[in-house]
Amino acid sequence: MTEKEILRAGLQEVRDAMLFKLDGLSDTAMRMPMVPSGTNLLGLVKHLAGLEYGYLGETFGRPAPERMSWVDDDSIWEGADMWAAEGETTAYITGLYRRACAHADETIEALDLSAVGTVPWWPEGRREASLRQLVVRMLQETSRHAGHADIVRELIDGSGGRYPGDTSFPAPDDPYWRDYAARIRDAATKA
Repeated sequence: MTEKEILRAGLQEVRDAMLFKLDGLSDTAMRMPMVPSGTNLLGLVKHLAGLEYGYLGETFGRPAPERMSWVDDDSIWEGADMWAAEGETTAYITGLYRRACAHADETIEALDLSAVGTVPWWPEGRREASLRQLVVRMLQETSRHAGHADIVRELIDGSGGRYPGDTSFPAPDDPYWRDYAARIRDAATKA
């Protein structure tokens, strides 16, 4: 595999993990803030859609082919990209994410990893970055938010894993898992 193929495959793996976290949940569960910061599954997907369009599109002269109201009205800077507003359906947000990823993949395919783009929202004098740097940036962003999604999903229904059938994460009702967590709680209280 080439470096570009390795980077692209890694990015796709974490993109798939993000969408997998939505599987089988009600619309309300996907939107519900589960921690004090308001983090919710659908908001994470919405946020990543904007980043895909931005870092791997706009930065290289390929703006998003669709409008996003939270970008147009600047409410993105108030966190409007981190939650699904009334009227923004799950189908719309997951579709937006898939379209943004496809748009980003076209950029990755068309350009050399050394191609330089300009990130307009970065500080003056530090806006230039190569495609390689920004693919790595998207890998970091998506991995970070996939980790958030793991925790949020576990808070919702106890499930985990990176993909359907992932056996590396025990089922929430597994006696081993309950005992393991109990040992950790016991150690924490004795510390």
